[in-house]
Amino acid sequence: MSKIRVFLDSSAIIAGIISSQGAARALLVMSEDGQVEAYISEQVIVESERTIAKKVPHTLPDFRQTLKDANPKIIPNPTQEEIEENLYLIADPDDVPILLAAMKAHVDYLATHNRKHFLADPKVAERSSIKIGAPGDVLAWIRENLKSE
Repeated sequence: MSKIRVFLDSSAIIAGIISSQGAARALLVMSEDGQVEAYISEQVIVESERTIAKKVPHTLPDFRQTLKDANPKIIPNPTQEEIEENLYLIADPDDVPILLAAMKAHVDYLATHNRKHFLADPKVAERSSIKIGAPGDVLAWIRENLKSE
């Protein structure tokens, strides 16, 4: 089996930074260990850093070091034209760039805690042809796929 490719949105990155345990942290550690290939977008970096600076500024050095250690592949933000052409993918236009970046990366799974826009609407996964779930769902899927090898 080739390496599992996971896109982490800002909610997953932040959860992985703030908690020393939990599925989001496990995904970051798995990326650091080379067990999964992590992907983020430029927007995810900006959103995560802004949120961490506002809510838990003392963890900013941890955020930067964790990203460095996890060494995720960074996907460029989509153009405004690409965003406008794909507004049908998800209810919140602000989430279109995240979904497009995950699609561009050809990931196996998008990890998010965004229940309202990603997790509660199964049509988003259908339209994007990407599995979408909370970090715990991603870990369960990884375990299941490793068993079937």
